[in-house]
Amino acid sequence: MHRNDTTTRFHRTTITIPEPGPHDVYFDVRYAGICHSDIHTAREEWGPARFPLTPGHEIAGVVSRVGEAVTRFKVGDKVGVGCMVNSYGECEMCRADQEQFCTGTPGGLPSTLWTYGDDADGNPTAGGYAQGFTVSEDFACRIPDEIPFEAAAPLLRAGITTYSPPRRFGAGPGKRVAVVGMGGLGHMAVQLSAAMGAESVVISHGRSKEADARRFGATEFHATSEEGTLESLRASFDLIICTVSADDLDYGGLIGTLKPLGTFVDVGLPEAPTTLHLSSLVIGSKALAGSNIGGIAETQEMLDFCAEHGVHPQVEVISGEEITAAYDAVVDSRVRYRYVIDTSTF
Repeated sequence: MHRNDTTTRFHRTTITIPEPGPHDVYFDVRYAGICHSDIHTAREEWGPARFPLTPGHEIAGVVSRVGEAVTRFKVGDKVGVGCMVNSYGECEMCRADQEQFCTGTPGGLPSTLWTYGDDADGNPTAGGYAQGFTVSEDFACRIPDEIPFEAAAPLLRAGITTYSPPRRFGAGPGKRVAVVGMGGLGHMAVQLSAAMGAESVVISHGRSKEADARRFGATEFHATSEEGTLESLRASFDLIICTVSADDLDYGGLIGTLKPLGTFVDVGLPEAPTTLHLSSLVIGSKALAGSNIGGIAETQEMLDFCAEHGVHPQVEVISGEEITAAYDAVVDSRVRYRYVIDTSTF
């Protein structure tokens, strides 16, 4: 897309993909997921973007070339790439397998390099809405055969975003986990918390997705549009995973549904500042946390977990010609539950 495309229109074009270096792999992209972050970037809702822009950080494909020093992958392997493609590697965060928080060095060496944006030299880079991609072998993940290939790409963003919180905060047998929102992220959080053994509950605005939620493993479904819902759920949950980005969300009411010592984890990014009375946390010794994807090791762990437990997103496969319309459908919450682009249509 180009800067003058005020309606986020996409055009077929030609981009240059870097040749793989000694430690890189080049793979033929088969599928690319559409993440709401792509839309925020393309529409400059998070600040100015660099155009022309090729988004996409949910990428799945098949390795077709490897650098001479590559040891982790071979031609024919199925691989995926998520939000990042490199980091400094020696900072405290990188050594802790948290490359997404790489701080670089005081001397100015690069921190986390995101999948599309600018490279270490400040040159614009392209994402996964393409037929090919080159990446360091250290930032590619192996896609298990048990995961349907067309459904694998969203796991590299939506999957790890909703796997990390329940894993970090102890979702499991005997725990009640509430998932707020049933969109691209929420429908994964429901499945993952249930697969971890927790009692998985959905809190949504209305009831249009109740049947889907129960199919994904939810044992209860509650609609906030119905009067008294949050009040009836007070002190019900050990963990809340909030996937909603709405500016008018009742955070205080939701935190009130936590048990004492419970944790509210936010993975959504509302555009407007949020006001919260801290007494809602102090009373009951509750915790408020945020979560932002995960490192490469945890991402591979998530993929293996999904393969073992039969967890994957529900996707609608579209062609390249449908991307523009798909962006509007995502914003209007008309997708069930993640669009995936078939790059053979480019």
